[in-house]
Amino acid sequence: MSRWRGTGVLLAVVALVALGGCGRNDFKNDPRPPVPLEATVEITDSAVQVSPASFGAGLVNFTIANNSSADAVFSITGKADATSEPIPANGNTTFKVPLATGAYEAGVYRKASIKPAKIRVGAERPSAQNDLLLP
Repeated sequence: MSRWRGTGVLLAVVALVALGGCGRNDFKNDPRPPVPLEATVEITDSAVQVSPASFGAGLVNFTIANNSSADAVFSITGKADATSEPIPANGNTTFKVPLATGAYEAGVYRKASIKPAKIRVGAERPSAQNDLLLP
């Protein structure tokens, strides 16, 4: 009989612990961040081109094509500074950077002969809270 009583007490304790975790209402229901913006970058022997050159603040996924004759390191300078890994000549890569509102230059690190592109970042893009089918 004591074996059943011990099992019953153990089951009651497990049930109380499991129910204690239910019904919490102290979580934050913050809206989702904006969908990352997809931007393309072309590096040539003479200049850097970014498309689009103006967009809202948030995470930006740069797809970079290095069409120059030498390896290059893509750099963003402004409110936030960031540099990519080296990109081989005629190679490509992706680079993710969170950008705040402000003016930036997108260029090639330590290559003054390659003209940088100007980027304008406006107010934060709207939340993706109610967008469906997002990863």
